[in-house]
Amino acid sequence: MCRQSKHTDMRSSVFFYLTYTLCLCLSLLCVLFVICWSSLWRGGFSWDGSALQFNWHPVLMVSGLVVLYGNAAVVYRVPFTWRQRKYTWKLVHAGLMLLSLLLSVLGLCAVFDFHRGFHINDLYSLHSWVGICTVALFAFQWILGLAGFLFPCSSLWFRRNLKPVHVWMGKAILILSLTSCISGINEKLLLALNGSSGEPYSSLPVEAKFANSLGLLIVAFGLVVLGILSINKWQKPETEGEGVHLLLSEDST
Repeated sequence: MCRQSKHTDMRSSVFFYLTYTLCLCLSLLCVLFVICWSSLWRGGFSWDGSALQFNWHPVLMVSGLVVLYGNAAVVYRVPFTWRQRKYTWKLVHAGLMLLSLLLSVLGLCAVFDFHRGFHINDLYSLHSWVGICTVALFAFQWILGLAGFLFPCSSLWFRRNLKPVHVWMGKAILILSLTSCISGINEKLLLALNGSSGEPYSSLPVEAKFANSLGLLIVAFGLVVLGILSINKWQKPETEGEGVHLLLSEDST
């Protein structure tokens, strides 16, 4: 029975690392595709209030709100981290999430500044509503996680009750992030390709095919991340020592 259990664990570990490798490959492809789209078809990047400043918006949102966020969400699932100090990886998780949040806020600054320069109204589309709600929920989630899991004065009762909420909100934010990015890609293509110049979106020019492929990569990445998060065997096992440590921490506060 012991040998069979070890064989099962090894097979599960191999399957995880194959899935995790796919996750990392999709991460790289998503970032490369959004940079190529903004560079080759949209003219490149600048931060001067021109149309080129807008190009930072999709790059920062895809890189921060989707790719970095998704990888930060699964960092606890990597078996290598199970043998390390849990508090260290809490800091890594929180740090990656903070960087993801900062990139997302910078992406919002890029589009708001662009709108201001061209006298375009803010937050008029469904894409913008979903996007701003996603970033606001993300900020609230990060602050709540900081207070519940990193502050030594937080009680065991609060941590236990916060954990399922934290997990649910994390998945919800990822789904909203995917929705925001996909709707944003579609909105940008409709506005850019159905203007006075260029081929219409309905004729599916090369840019439309490339950007649509970016959308499919984002969906695939999100599905892989959600798949990793949904498999119970890939959760970090809670040890008895961690429970005792939490109890001692609560007693000392």
